[in-house]
Amino acid sequence: MIETVEPGYSPDLVEYRTGWELQQRIHDEVVSGARPETLILLEHASVFTAGSRTAQHERPHGGDIPVIDVNRGGKITWHGPGQLVGYPIVRVSRDDVVAYVRRLERMLIDLVAAYGIEGAQIDGRSGVWVARDGGWNKIAAIGVRVERSVAMHGFALNCNNALDPYGAIVPCGISDAGVTSIAHETGRDVAPRDIAADAARAFARAFEEVPA
Repeated sequence: MIETVEPGYSPDLVEYRTGWELQQRIHDEVVSGARPETLILLEHASVFTAGSRTAQHERPHGGDIPVIDVNRGGKITWHGPGQLVGYPIVRVSRDDVVAYVRRLERMLIDLVAAYGIEGAQIDGRSGVWVARDGGWNKIAAIGVRVERSVAMHGFALNCNNALDPYGAIVPCGISDAGVTSIAHETGRDVAPRDIAADAARAFARAFEEVPA
């Protein structure tokens, strides 16, 4: 069974450090067997998070959005209002990390397809991408870490968030592609709270399926 925890939606935005403490606590409980595998869904207050491979030139210069260094893989990204963030605290073998990321991508592709958006995977790049004007725009970012065979961190799906903050960084270290959102692609004001239940169901289908 996958349990879902939803600690807050706008205007109850979750500060990143508060969400990080929640992740760590639930991670410890899943590792020990005290609770089932858990999906945390939330919206963060505006923040940049820098993964272990973030280069100095990819960080923002100036501005009032805090930058927090985190222990996931990958580079720098933004979280904030209008973006659905998911932290799956689930068991993953280290040998299966790439397969786990690919499964997250496929789950998110199925999720945005319900809104008429054709998401795609790109070889060598994590996340979910949308083709537009001859190029690629990222609609969902993924960054994970596995400790004691249990994953933490996860995915961020752009719903109706502003895209301006991405202009202050090199998102995920990729300078030859852009970013987009469900609202930008569809013209519909789809908020994280509108899609959270669908995301929880899509995750459960993807990760609780019984192999044939």
